[in-house]
Amino acid sequence: MCDDRWTDVKVRMTAMHAQRWMRRGLGAMLLPALAAGAQGREPYPGLDAYINTAIAQWKVPGLAMAIVRNDSVIYARGYGVREFGRPDPVTERTIFAIGSSSKAFTAASIAMLVDEKKVGLDASPGTYLPGFQMFDPKVTRDLTVRDLLSHRSGLARGELAWYGSPFDRDDIVRRVRYLEPSWSFRSQFGYQNIMYIAAGQVVAKVSGKSWDDFVRERIFTPLGMATSSTTIRGLEAVANKATPHAEVNDTLRTIPWRNIDNAGAAGSINSNVVEMAQWVRLQLGRGQYAGRRLYSARMADEMHQAQTVIRVDSASRESMPETHLKAYGLGWFLEDYRGRMMVHHGGNVDGFTALVAMMPEERLGVVLLTNMNGTGLPTALVHQVFDMHLKVPSKDWAGDGFKRLEAARARAREAAARGPQRVTGTKPSLPNSGYVGTYTDSLYGDVVITDRGGTLHLGFGPTWQGTLEHWHFDTFRVRFDTPVLPPVPVAFRIGAAGRVEGVELDMAGRAWFRRVPDAPPQNR
Repeated sequence: MCDDRWTDVKVRMTAMHAQRWMRRGLGAMLLPALAAGAQGREPYPGLDAYINTAIAQWKVPGLAMAIVRNDSVIYARGYGVREFGRPDPVTERTIFAIGSSSKAFTAASIAMLVDEKKVGLDASPGTYLPGFQMFDPKVTRDLTVRDLLSHRSGLARGELAWYGSPFDRDDIVRRVRYLEPSWSFRSQFGYQNIMYIAAGQVVAKVSGKSWDDFVRERIFTPLGMATSSTTIRGLEAVANKATPHAEVNDTLRTIPWRNIDNAGAAGSINSNVVEMAQWVRLQLGRGQYAGRRLYSARMADEMHQAQTVIRVDSASRESMPETHLKAYGLGWFLEDYRGRMMVHHGGNVDGFTALVAMMPEERLGVVLLTNMNGTGLPTALVHQVFDMHLKVPSKDWAGDGFKRLEAARARAREAAARGPQRVTGTKPSLPNSGYVGTYTDSLYGDVVITDRGGTLHLGFGPTWQGTLEHWHFDTFRVRFDTPVLPPVPVAFRIGAAGRVEGVELDMAGRAWFRRVPDAPPQNR
């Protein structure tokens, strides 16, 4: 028996013992042993060297990976470092933010409530969220819980309603009535975080507990995910956690953990690859884990079934000729890959990129977590692992992907050089006092412009603060203290009377804020 097969057998035996302990409620105690059993020889020759080369090429400080095969965690390992410039290594136990990979946990939570006949997939969200409204009254009537989970609401993202905003989950969901549709209801796929926040609030209202508590009690605990969390609160006490990074002007920088608790169900989970591997085992087990059923096989199939078609454009066909069809299920992306179905979901939150991917027919799943902002490396590595497993001639996914990235960056630089340029020699139409004031939007809240010692300052919510730099005419730019966002254009609109009527911010999507009239002088 070869070493690889022997490693698989040993881990499968460990998993059998784990199932007995899980049934006794002591599964979390055995997960370290399960991980240790997976720390043997690499399952595919050359995999470790390939990953180490790839993270250096892609400038990814650290990465953790787990591989599940036939209900066993056959490999779990860390690569690189938790923080660039420091020696602490990433291990299989290092905590990362998983971003939108959290969405599948929300879909599974809804699935459990559907099994209990407390929620209907094709019922209106208003059944569970009194007063819930969309911009279009007809869409309010026709929208279903299924629509919340399958990105077909017709809405653009509207990210500023939650990203760095002062609003809690209920307030974000209430404000969605002010978000105008970008295309017709159910006409096309349109990725939407607010709809997932709404789905999380359905879980909360129906269960009588927060989305966080529901996920912890109904998913984390049965799976032994003892160190996973839905908030960054308390992470300061966790020693083995990754530091988020971003590349700024070709320089790698550490950045703070982003608090997105108000987005909860759309992307706030933090975990490690050993614990996420248990989540993959549940998925491959169609809702069953260690002899215990968490949700029905029917609902497992529903989540992995196409709900919304995703158009495969020419650029996608060129970079991924192996893929012909794409769709979104409930909390999962679906596509064909070398004759098999691939079920996956990535996640991006400031300084982290994650990917969970499976080929259910092969009983195979991979978890990849990195501490690098917006990197495409996890996608490349998943394809590399899948090809190694299928024993098919594989291209250099990481190397080829990096070449495409460099080419795309070069095209972007050329386009920027050809695009609208700064008009030199202009000045603002008004003195600073003419721009000072409060600007408001029903969805996003208030932007406040103040004059601080002759320099205009912009404040938006509790997070976004920065000084305005004049660009040209009545357009300024603001630099926020995060490299995740480039300088943000701030364009004031001057009315016929020579007074500022409003301001537009191009930040995670364009948003228009109208000026709040100055308070009339009081009679004395």
